[in-house]
Amino acid sequence: MTQRKRLSNTQSSSQSKKRTDSLLGEEEDDVTFTQPSTSQVQRGLEKVTAAQVDQKTAEVVQYFLVKDQKKIPIRRADLVKNVVKEYRNIYPEIMKRAARTFDQVFGLKVVEIDTKNHIYILINKLETVNEAPLSNSTNPKMALLFVILSVIFMKGGVVKENLIWSTLKKLRIDPGVKHDEFGDVKRVVTDEFVRQRYLEYVRIPHTEPVEHEFCWGQRAAIEVSKAKILEFMGQLYEQDPQSWTQQYRDAHSSSTHSSPCQPSTSSQHSSPV
Repeated sequence: MTQRKRLSNTQSSSQSKKRTDSLLGEEEDDVTFTQPSTSQVQRGLEKVTAAQVDQKTAEVVQYFLVKDQKKIPIRRADLVKNVVKEYRNIYPEIMKRAARTFDQVFGLKVVEIDTKNHIYILINKLETVNEAPLSNSTNPKMALLFVILSVIFMKGGVVKENLIWSTLKKLRIDPGVKHDEFGDVKRVVTDEFVRQRYLEYVRIPHTEPVEHEFCWGQRAAIEVSKAKILEFMGQLYEQDPQSWTQQYRDAHSSSTHSSPCQPSTSSQHSSPV
């Protein structure tokens, strides 16, 4: 009996380790990957043909485009592991050529939104941030996202999730009821938009029952214009955007990127939402 129990514990421990290794595998791949130096890249290029580099570049471009269809950010670890593979010693050259292809062929730009974890997205160079593509989008999900981002911005940059749900209910979008257009609204907001890096969904410490709060994600900070949001709110409430003093200052400041889930001083000022 003791021997069987010991064997069971050993198997459980082994399975647990395998699950942990699986979860950490991609992160470990990125930790062990060192960006090659210029001389290393040069030596690497001498060992491959121009056609091989072109082929690998095309594969990287395709990988980005497929991921971008669902607005999923690309991790360098995944890119190296799944696409670049044995060509990792010329990774910088491949990325340089891929970026040139996106620029010249597709009118897209590769942006690293997380320099610590090396996470990339594609943005449309033809739509500057001041054009606020989300607000003009014919995609219902993007319109939903624009509403949520507007509430967060007008409330100072960080809001409790209950405020988001109550706002959506006013628009006849109940997160507890399956929606004809969005399906599971709560999953779209807390999972899909978060994975796409439009939103951050953070647990509030020491709350019982557990509470969460929302703030803008890294992609939203790059793609969405706060000035356009303020202009939209002004039209909606027939009010001069400058009447929201702090929000107006935030929207027109030279630095529009806030720290993740850090409230701005605009939370101290009244807003209509």
